[in-house]
Amino acid sequence: MNRWLTEAVPRGRVAAFRTLIYLFVAADLVIFTPWVRTRVSVPGDLYQPLLIGRLLPLPTPTETLVTVIFWALLLLALLAATGRAPRLLGWAVCALYLEWMIIAMSYGKVDHDRFGLLVALAVLPTAGRARHGDTTRTEAGGWALRVTQIAVICTYFLAAFAKLRFGGLDWLTGSVLARAIIRRGTDLADLIAQVPYLLIVAQFGIVAFELLSPMVFLLPPRWRLAMVGFFYSFHAVTIATITISFAPHLAAMTSFLPLERVRPLVWARRLIGLGSPEAVTTDAPEPRPADVDPVAAGAGPALDDQAPVVGRPAGP
Repeated sequence: MNRWLTEAVPRGRVAAFRTLIYLFVAADLVIFTPWVRTRVSVPGDLYQPLLIGRLLPLPTPTETLVTVIFWALLLLALLAATGRAPRLLGWAVCALYLEWMIIAMSYGKVDHDRFGLLVALAVLPTAGRARHGDTTRTEAGGWALRVTQIAVICTYFLAAFAKLRFGGLDWLTGSVLARAIIRRGTDLADLIAQVPYLLIVAQFGIVAFELLSPMVFLLPPRWRLAMVGFFYSFHAVTIATITISFAPHLAAMTSFLPLERVRPLVWARRLIGLGSPEAVTTDAPEPRPADVDPVAAGAGPALDDQAPVVGRPAGP
C-alpha cells in the first residue's frame, strides 16, 4: 500500500499540476465565485459556519475581511503558480482558500465539487520543489498526486452513497433529471427528455458509474486514461444539458493526466522558430573541396605543424 501511495512521478508533472491548480484558484476568485464578496451584505445572524468554522473559531465575515482575503489570495495564488517558495506560498494559499470556501458555504449550501481541489491545495506544499520538464522522479510528488486522485474518486463514490442514503431507490426511478431539466435545462436537454425512459436509464447509469469509479485504480495506465476521459465526457454532457459546472473537480482530476507532456511555452517557442535546431541556420557558404584544410580533413600533419622552440618564433 505504501508503495502504491508514494509511486514516484516525474517532477515535471508535479510542476505542471501545481501551476494549473494555483491558476485555477486565481480564476475561481474572479470567474466562478466572485459572488462570495456579496456575502458581506447579508445580515450576520444568517451566517451559520460549517463545523470547521465553529471549531477554530472563525470570525463572522465583514467587508474588510472578505476584501483582504480576496486580494491576498489572488496575489499569492499567482505567485505560487510560478513554483517559487512552494511550501510558504502553498500553505498560505491553502489557508486563505479554505477560509474563502467556509465563507461561501456557510449560508445554507455546500458544493461537493470543491473537495478534490481543497485536498490538492493541502498536499501540494508537501511535494517540494519541481521544475517544468524535469524527468527525475519524486515519491513526495507522487504521494501528493495520489491523495488528490483518491479525493476525486471519493467525490464520485460518496455522491452515489448520498443519493441512495437520502433518496433511496426512488432516486433511480424518480424524476430527478426531469426536474433539473425544467429548472436549468438547455435545448439539447429538451430533445433528450422527449425520448421515453431515457432519463430513467441515465439515472441508473449515473449511480452505476459513480459506484464503479474506484475501479480506475485497478486499470493499466492506458485504460486508466481512457476511463478518466470518460469522466470528463460525462461532465461535458452535464454542462451541455443541465448547465452544472464541476470546474474545481475537473481541475483536481488532472492529477490523473501525464501533464509533463503539456509544454505550452516550449510549443510556443517552436511555433515562432525559437530554440529549435531547425531554426539555427547560417549564411556562410559550404566550403568547396579545394578549400578544405588537409590537416582538418585528417590527411596528415602539415610541414609547419611543429611546436616552436622556446625563445624562437613559430614557422621557418
